[in-house]
Amino acid sequence: MRDLVIFALWFAAMYSASGRVQAELQVGAAIVDITPHQFPVLVNGGMTARSADKAAAPIYARSIVIATGAERVAIVVVDSCMMGRLLLDDAKQLAAQRTKIRADRMLISATHTHTAPSSMGCLGTDPDENYVAFLRDRIAEAVAEAESHLQPAEVGWAVRNAADFTALRRWIIRPDRIETDPFGNPTMRANMHAGANPDNVTGESGPEDPDLSLIAFRTPDGRPIAVLSNFSMHYFSGVDALHPDYFGLYCNKFQDRIASAASTDRKADDWPFVAVMSHGCSGDIWRRDYTQPVDAPLQSPTIDEYTDGLLNIALDAFQSIRYSATSDLVMAERRLPLKYRVPNKQLLEWSQRIVTELGSNPPQTTEQVYAREQVILQQLQSTEVVLQALRIGDIAIASTPNETYALTGLKLKHQSPLSQTMVIELANGGDGYIPPPEQHLLGGYNTWAARSAGLEVLAEPKIAEANLELLEIVTGMPRRKYAQQQGPAAQAIAALKPAAWWRMDEMAGPHAMDTTPHHHAALYEPGVVFFLEGPQSSSFCGGQETNRAAHFAGGRLSTHMPEIGDEYSVSMWFWNGMPNEGRDTAGWLISNDYNHGLSVHGEHLGIGGTATSPGHLILQQGDGTRGAPAAGRTAIDRWTWNHVVLVRDKQAIRVHLNGDPEPEIRVDSASLRPTQLHPFFFGGRSDNANNWEGRLDEIAVFTRALSPAELRQLTDWQQ
Repeated sequence: MRDLVIFALWFAAMYSASGRVQAELQVGAAIVDITPHQFPVLVNGGMTARSADKAAAPIYARSIVIATGAERVAIVVVDSCMMGRLLLDDAKQLAAQRTKIRADRMLISATHTHTAPSSMGCLGTDPDENYVAFLRDRIAEAVAEAESHLQPAEVGWAVRNAADFTALRRWIIRPDRIETDPFGNPTMRANMHAGANPDNVTGESGPEDPDLSLIAFRTPDGRPIAVLSNFSMHYFSGVDALHPDYFGLYCNKFQDRIASAASTDRKADDWPFVAVMSHGCSGDIWRRDYTQPVDAPLQSPTIDEYTDGLLNIALDAFQSIRYSATSDLVMAERRLPLKYRVPNKQLLEWSQRIVTELGSNPPQTTEQVYAREQVILQQLQSTEVVLQALRIGDIAIASTPNETYALTGLKLKHQSPLSQTMVIELANGGDGYIPPPEQHLLGGYNTWAARSAGLEVLAEPKIAEANLELLEIVTGMPRRKYAQQQGPAAQAIAALKPAAWWRMDEMAGPHAMDTTPHHHAALYEPGVVFFLEGPQSSSFCGGQETNRAAHFAGGRLSTHMPEIGDEYSVSMWFWNGMPNEGRDTAGWLISNDYNHGLSVHGEHLGIGGTATSPGHLILQQGDGTRGAPAAGRTAIDRWTWNHVVLVRDKQAIRVHLNGDPEPEIRVDSASLRPTQLHPFFFGGRSDNANNWEGRLDEIAVFTRALSPAELRQLTDWQQ
């Protein structure tokens, strides 16, 4: 009887609340050499085809298998630029035949080194078919070998800010310097590396993700088994031969450091420690920060210097990890059908003529490359992409098969049910860039229709939403709602009880959320991008949170406020991206007038250009027929955050800059006209002339003229 009681207690303990059998966590890891045996090999990652006849360093497939009872999951990261879904589906089926792991429980991704053999066709490069067959078998071998190394394990998580090692490479081009796309159309308002010439650009097109995340596994007695790292930085490269890029160097050096530290404790039959670096969301990311001069620290490192700096951050994080045993291992997969952006009749005819002239020769020019891509997209029409989510205890992983913008990764991390979430891109396929919809309007290489960027315009929100649904499934919890905290600067605005207050922290349009209870809807027009860094993060938010702002590139934020009369105030923060002497008006900030026109009653605040006072605040009343705009006395530097308050009462309009109680501009009552105009525009004028080029944040509208004491409240937090 006693034995039966003990058995019953043991049996009950082996079941979770969900009724699943509990079993100890087991982990195995392996490294398999995937360096080709036959040379030369085609290498992709460039606009046109090239080949390599040697390897400067070995390239590998690094694998981790995780098991709890009957549930087994494999994660493989391959030193490859990208791998197609069909190749990976075949590799998974082959691995499933050799292991106890289901094909839909395998996550296989590419590091995105641009110096690896071509395993899928893209732009001007075809797949190297001999290597494709070789790689398929090696990936399956990596899964099987890792499974054979399974041993009891614990898991832990760490994350560190590595902002010095990543930055935006996609910058917004000035509206007067729009460039031409490969199809001969002037559509390029943003492009990779455009920030190398500061005079040509107005700012970055999106946020970066500075997180270096680690999921580590060790034995219960503390011996390291493996670590899966994740970081958003596109690639380093710089060699002609095959090379694993910084991804492989990071892994090798990580392994060497751990092996050296554990040399006295490791037994002869222990499996080697395996370090893996997966690719974070890096579609618009690179290592060079174009806001810094080229000779600034970390802007021109060697690949070893770059890797060593990143590794030092990772090792510090690794040493801080606290481990725990878990029996929760859940994975889910979805295959999402999507359409390609196929050419219209005119573009297809243009492309077919070029391809016919090309014959069997590989494309050599950008025009030839994109003409061939149009013909291929017309043939393909549609595809399906593979999305996955994985939960290991209180840690989550989401995957995309794309070159995904950092913003998309942040959407998933900020809304995942688990705060400890990693996002791996170029996983389970190589389906090209997926710019958020608002980025398509800005054009550039990342948007030009091709297999490298050919999915439908709404692919990004569809993929992000499907990923969030998968995360909800594997965690059994709803997604989190993202909202910025209110630091002292935000609390000061709230205390003044504005009629409307837009914090501009949206990750997508078209709606700007009113923080007040009044629910004043505001709409972003096309030509605005989201979630860039705003002013004074530590004051407007809290903790380590980043204050967020919107960047305006031709669009405006509009609202309708019928309660506004002859007295009102507007407080906002602004960051001008346009050179002060780049055009006749650098840009308009606030406009109270009818849409698409200029009436005699309108009021418009902006920054002057060559037609008035370059870099100074200007206030124009009406349609401009009553004289030149009034100008402020202070020159405002480009690319700096500044605070402005426009106060209108029955006696005057006053404009205050950066907390100065003395107005920059004052227009007395003699020139004021009564106003009952309800439309407000921010980031542009009512007639769309010289709209704002730069960031705006924390726009608050009051139905009264703020008093001097209230104005002080808006800036007293800075004291």
